[in-house]
Amino acid sequence: MELIFIYALGAELYGMIEILWRGRTHWTMLLCGGACFTVMYLISAAAIPFWSKCVLSALAITAIEFCVGCLVNITLGWSIWDYSGMAMNIKGQICPLFTFFWLLLSIPGLALCSFMRRLFQSSFLPWNA
Repeated sequence: MELIFIYALGAELYGMIEILWRGRTHWTMLLCGGACFTVMYLISAAAIPFWSKCVLSALAITAIEFCVGCLVNITLGWSIWDYSGMAMNIKGQICPLFTFFWLLLSIPGLALCSFMRRLFQSSFLPWNA
């Protein structure tokens, strides 16, 4: 139940970020966002320094974005995004600038993950009572 909730929360947040940033989103980005936030949630539990968690989260999000981009943009030809005009991009799917943005967003994202972990470990939620 916990990871399903985390996945759904990540899907919603990713979609909202896309709408705020680009003015639109695509349903596949909700799936991608759910996967990204779930991985970030798992990373947040690691016994490593916070900045290491940020870097790992940014790299994981970039890797997921690359895989999803190769599927939806290159294989299926849906043209959901295109970073080919960005410096040092890889196949137009990822670029260092957006990896840096993911690093910055991982700071509040990991804080939210920690909050959600505490919430799931408390007796506040009905299924934990």
